[in-house]
Amino acid sequence: MRCSSLKRKTKETDITLSLNLDGGNVSVNTGIGFFDHMLNAFAVHGGFGLEVNVSGDLNVDDHHTVEDTGIVLGKAFKDALGEKSSIERFGSFYVPMDEALAFVSLDISGRPFLVFDADFPQERCGDYTSALTVEFMRAFAYNAGITLHIKSEYGYNSHHIIEAIFKAVAHSLKIAVKENDTGVPLSTKGVL
Repeated sequence: MRCSSLKRKTKETDITLSLNLDGGNVSVNTGIGFFDHMLNAFAVHGGFGLEVNVSGDLNVDDHHTVEDTGIVLGKAFKDALGEKSSIERFGSFYVPMDEALAFVSLDISGRPFLVFDADFPQERCGDYTSALTVEFMRAFAYNAGITLHIKSEYGYNSHHIIEAIFKAVAHSLKIAVKENDTGVPLSTKGVL
């Protein structure tokens, strides 16, 4: 099984996270309702088992909780993939969400990078700061070792734009982590 369980505690957050790339229970509690909704969508659309419990300094704001969750989720992805042999490596996907359309293309290359092109007309979705979407994705990509390109093609509702992005990332990852029968990494170097 391609699984990872991690715990990370700082002065700002206390996070426990379990990830199973091949499915399983989904349970998310970060203290931020909209962020829980996005992580649930991410797990369901990626076909991942994901259990997350976060206690963060929400009395300050939602920044540390969102970014630190991205860090831990990224580390768990990297850990669960191990040597990355026998995976498809690349994934791309479009997701429409009502008036919004998001596109994601990624490479599980071991070379972390983020290109993020999205604007959010509304500053907040409930208790979630829309601009933290890029912070989450950066933390996730850099800690997972993923080259991640995200583009919001259009949209005028921040909820829809962000949800389309999370779902497009999930579907792209689902494609990229799919196992094949080669037994070797998909790389001319022979290693990822």
